Amino acid sequence: MTVPRYRDPAAPVPERVRDLLGRMTLAEKVGQLNQRMYGWHAYERTADGHRLTDAFRAEVAAFDGMGALYGLQRADVWSGVGFGDGLDARDGAAVAAAVQRHVADGTRLGIPVLLVEEMPHGHQALDGTVLPVNLAAGATWDPELYADAVAGAAAELRARGAHVALVSALDLVRDPRWGRSEECFAEDPYLAARMTEALVEGAARAGVAVVLKHFAGQGATVGGRNSAATELGHRELHEIHLAAARAGVAAGAAGVMAAYNEFDGVPCVASRYLLTELLRDDWGFDGVVMADGTAIDRLVRLTGDRVSAAALALEAGCDLSLWDDCFPLLGEAAERGLVSGRALDAAVARVLTLKFRLGLFERAVPEAGSHAGGRELRALGERIARASVTLLAHEGGVLPLSRAVRRIAVLGPNADSVAQQIGDYTAPQRPGDGITVLEGIRAAAGPDTEVVAARGCELVGDDVSQVAEAVRLAAGADVAVLVLGGSSARTPGTAFEANGAAVTGAGAPSGMTCGEGVDLADLSLPPAQRALLAAVSATGTPVVVVLVQGRPHALPAIDAPAHAVLSAWYPGPRGGRAVAEVLFGDVEPRGRLPVSVPRSAAQLPVFYNGKDHRYRGYVDQDATPLHAFGHGLSYTTVEYGAPRLSHTRVAADAPRLTCRVAVRNTGTRPAEETVQLYVRRLSGGASWPRVRELRGFVRLRLAPGEQADAVFGVDTETLASVGRELRLVVEPGAVELETGPASDRTRGARLEITGSEPAPAGW
Repeated sequence: MTVPRYRDPAAPVPERVRDLLGRMTLAEKVGQLNQRMYGWHAYERTADGHRLTDAFRAEVAAFDGMGALYGLQRADVWSGVGFGDGLDARDGAAVAAAVQRHVADGTRLGIPVLLVEEMPHGHQALDGTVLPVNLAAGATWDPELYADAVAGAAAELRARGAHVALVSALDLVRDPRWGRSEECFAEDPYLAARMTEALVEGAARAGVAVVLKHFAGQGATVGGRNSAATELGHRELHEIHLAAARAGVAAGAAGVMAAYNEFDGVPCVASRYLLTELLRDDWGFDGVVMADGTAIDRLVRLTGDRVSAAALALEAGCDLSLWDDCFPLLGEAAERGLVSGRALDAAVARVLTLKFRLGLFERAVPEAGSHAGGRELRALGERIARASVTLLAHEGGVLPLSRAVRRIAVLGPNADSVAQQIGDYTAPQRPGDGITVLEGIRAAAGPDTEVVAARGCELVGDDVSQVAEAVRLAAGADVAVLVLGGSSARTPGTAFEANGAAVTGAGAPSGMTCGEGVDLADLSLPPAQRALLAAVSATGTPVVVVLVQGRPHALPAIDAPAHAVLSAWYPGPRGGRAVAEVLFGDVEPRGRLPVSVPRSAAQLPVFYNGKDHRYRGYVDQDATPLHAFGHGLSYTTVEYGAPRLSHTRVAADAPRLTCRVAVRNTGTRPAEETVQLYVRRLSGGASWPRVRELRGFVRLRLAPGEQADAVFGVDTETLASVGRELRLVVEPGAVELETGPASDRTRGARLEITGSEPAPAGW
């Protein structure tokens, strides 16, 4: 018997796809484009393990196959899956194998299923290692470290039978009121692009395909409102919101997820401009486009019926649905002539191509025992947490803490809660698995140091009844560590939308101040936290504030300000140890802000790279941020020289030069310095220039008294901007190459560019 061409692993992938596509019925094709089942509905616990449900078997039978299954191993409050009924590290791969066997043996063509899992900061599954959130990863300014951690997380995901990881990477924090700010790497496109490249590269080491979320502009919704409209022009889209996607596609991302928001009045999932003309025609992307959860169903408001909504999304360029009721009707759409056979086959071909590229027809599930242990990944998570801690303010030499200190008071609602350290999109944690800030300080303190603790107040609300006890402890201590901030921890009482976003507004989830669906109008700390800070500061005891947070909160101006302020972001389950190590000086603070910290929500936006209109500011308050993008202090002092260019005039068709800056550690402790390179256009260009734009960064380690040069190669990628035709070009004119420790502390050297030259393809 002749083996079908699509079963021949030696045949080129395009040939295998064509052969298989030619054998498929309309129903089978439609089935390959559907991902409508919640994975936790595909299995159920039995006395001796788990079994596949009748609902799963019926879903496979309906289309004689299944394109993708989302979240087979997902566990959280929304899914209702926990250790009592979910898939832990022991049996996750076994159930994944059962899914593949059922489809292979029970369908005509035996096409394997794509098993798609959330991997926002570690695999969102029981016993999955939780990493610090993306905003913390961005604060490290260390793509190599992040790539290593992603490789470990992807190995966990792959060992449990999954193939595709969904990871937020493309959204930027342009308005920190947005509850999903924690899922972003930065407010800056260049930094986000470098982290996105690292994400794709790290996952590829483990053989995992990445779908990047969300395409495009979701971080710029009006008012920081989740899934709301954007008011972006094409130039703003290209200059700011597409850089990370371009980088991810060039690095080999398998897919992108269409965002909920609209662009130019059209929902992204229905935007032919975004999904076809730009992504495929201009960039040459040949991967899959996935809809966000129930996003296609929302199109019914435009089309009037589900069949037409499915057709609208498919013809725009969407290949794979997520939980919606529309895409299963694509067969009817084809029969009614609402979608072309060519468009349908192209979408199916892209899904099949991904399955062939992943080797699923030969090995849908990895061999038993292929999973590396989690100890190394946990260590990488702690390294990210350590590197992300950002020293925002420091006066009076309180830090690092001395181990000879007699008594430390550790106060605040985030001092002793693992749940409030781990961010949104996390699975339940096993009891005792984690290190809080309080536990980290107790373990790190000297043997003669007494550590006393009190909550002081609840995370939200204005109840100050616990403040007096915190003040009493602070007054009797040598230093008070006040752990404030926010929380994305979901509880059994949290209500959810159909897509898993928390329900806000009247009856909002108690205790949540961040996370999907939890947007803030006021970026200030909640009233009770502000009262606690003011009361403890008034005792005269030196105060160190540690902010555990998923977005930059605006800090209050108080009569007795804190002696030091650090942001620990959401540092992960064991982040308390990382915070303590920085507090006691076991490691130097090296985090740098990936976002600007506003003084209040009233002054938004405050991102550093806005258009340079020479605005003079508000009458009633300062228009500058409290702390600028790139800011971060250390326990030593560092001096920067002026940037030195190898030459000051360059032709656009050969912009090869070097920028150097001398950096000297003038203090008594080691320096972990992130030297930043910015470009500021002085003349020329297609549009009004931005204040400055990040174009490089180099990390230096300097011993006390040591000096070294940070060296930047300056090429077309460094100097390119979006030209008149919305394509990246090196435009003639004068620019200034600026270097420094932050976006508001730079020194520049002027460079003249002659001629014009396109930037490299794919940049």
